[in-house]
Amino acid sequence: MSGQPAARRTVLKGAALAGAAGLGVAACSTESKLGHAETPTPTAPVELGAPDDIPVGGSKLFRNERVIVNCPAKGQYKAFSAQCTHAGCLLDKVEDNVGTCPCHGSHFDTTTGKAMRGPATAPLPAVPVRVEGGRLVAGPDA
Repeated sequence: MSGQPAARRTVLKGAALAGAAGLGVAACSTESKLGHAETPTPTAPVELGAPDDIPVGGSKLFRNERVIVNCPAKGQYKAFSAQCTHAGCLLDKVEDNVGTCPCHGSHFDTTTGKAMRGPATAPLPAVPVRVEGGRLVAGPDA
């Protein structure tokens, strides 16, 4: 008889651990591929600064504005959301045209927005960008 309560406890512990593990997986899954981001791109135009701040062939992270801008050639600009498509964390650095997410280690090509290393698989959403009055502006109607 003393063996039955221990077996029951083992089963209950196993069920509790399995449930907790399931919650952990659910918290990290992203059906929409946009993480927990409700609006991963600017909802209004945002001024980013001087176009010359972005080196030709390079990229710059504008963390407060949640945008990454790439300059493939003089006077040409492409912008992407700086919000990871896995869990919605904000990318924290850009080096050699690779944006890095500090939460789970995803890497993105900042020249295309493409996910290079997971867990993210979806690309960063593109953000319209233009030069207006000598300043870079990103967001809708840019």
